Amino acid sequence: MRSAFSVNMPLVILCGFPCSGKSQRVQELQEQLLQTGTRKVQVVGDEVLGVDRNSVYADSRKEKELRGALRAEVERKLNKEDVVILDSLNYIKGYRYELYCLIKHTQTPHCLIHCLTSPEVSSEWNNKRQPENQYSQEIFDALVKRFEAPDSRNRWDSPLFSLQKDDPLPFEDLCNAIFHRKAPPPNQSTQTQPLSSTNFLHELDKITRDVVTALLNAQKTSVPGDLIVVPGANEKIELTRNLGMAELQKARRQFISYTKMHPNENISQVANMFVQYLNKSIH
Repeated sequence: MRSAFSVNMPLVILCGFPCSGKSQRVQELQEQLLQTGTRKVQVVGDEVLGVDRNSVYADSRKEKELRGALRAEVERKLNKEDVVILDSLNYIKGYRYELYCLIKHTQTPHCLIHCLTSPEVSSEWNNKRQPENQYSQEIFDALVKRFEAPDSRNRWDSPLFSLQKDDPLPFEDLCNAIFHRKAPPPNQSTQTQPLSSTNFLHELDKITRDVVTALLNAQKTSVPGDLIVVPGANEKIELTRNLGMAELQKARRQFISYTKMHPNENISQVANMFVQYLNKSIH
């Protein structure tokens, strides 16, 4: 039965440690959806793009490019007929928020499947792979350390299905989440033109400017490795190196451009979003 609510068909996002069973869950879901005969399934992921995981995840620039390529491929494949499944680590909450902004913009329901494993089990599964498909131990450990677990209290991580390795796939619940649930409403300002609110633009400019100023001032007495507190944000900036005014202003302009097209209805979250953006872009 087709959903009466959505313009596009849903997006299913996988997340979890490296080698936590994500692709196995994708295969299970794909097979069960195809058995119903009512949905085509399109899978987007690292393996589909043929990336060299050890090369990509060792280089922050390449990893950022990969995330952009995955997001663009998801956006390209979303349509009125198919289910799109994103099979990747998706371990950064700021990136999951970007995907949430995408599904809001395209009026597409979504859900998140978190494959729960311990680092020890995932490492064991990694070591059982063919050598050419393994993560190096250094890359594996770094990705586990950086993993930001989803939280169902965050609208971008909800509805959330957290599955242990021996749990059966909750197919009926998944179908209810993606086929019989309204897509999140688009922001009012994106219905006609991006960011028609002059007040939002003013606040966006002021908040990001204050964050940059606070960060520049904090660097005078900080060293790489420090966590920097900035006004309006409860998240901290992870200072990995000293940052110049030109680089920060460029990041600020890019963030503002993105936020104009994907505005957040809650202005109080802008500072945290900018901190998340900086933590991703300055490494």
